[in-house]
Amino acid sequence: MSIEKVREYLKLYGRDKDIIELEQSSATVELAAKALGVEPARIAKSLTFKTQDGAIMIVTAGDVKIDNKKFKSVFGIKAKMLSPDEVIEATEHAIGGVCPFGTDRQKVKIYLDTSLKRFETVFPACGSGNSAIKLTPAELETLSQSTGWVDVCAENS
Repeated sequence: MSIEKVREYLKLYGRDKDIIELEQSSATVELAAKALGVEPARIAKSLTFKTQDGAIMIVTAGDVKIDNKKFKSVFGIKAKMLSPDEVIEATEHAIGGVCPFGTDRQKVKIYLDTSLKRFETVFPACGSGNSAIKLTPAELETLSQSTGWVDVCAENS
């Protein structure tokens, strides 16, 4: 899915004009934070994992990592990330622009990690390696049509 398709999806919520298109790359947490002028933790990164039924996407704060024990406790499987080709197949987004907007829920279920709740606003990508949108965690929950909140990341140290 391209930024144009994300724009069409966000138009359903009246948020299409809120997409931030950057001159420089925002394809990694560090690049996005620098381009947007925010701390890396506020970049909402979308991670995709294999399941028996397809895939799940977990949107986390930019400064945390998946805790394998917590992941297995919540999902009953070992955390195994999708390959770049599998990410495109499941989400219709290439790595660097993966986001929880407008994805096919038959292919991927979306969860939000509680690590995002400590911020007033976060910045997920919008389908390209140089886009983002500023959202509250509640807005992210609504716009992503997430399955729910999970706690699957390691504590910050």
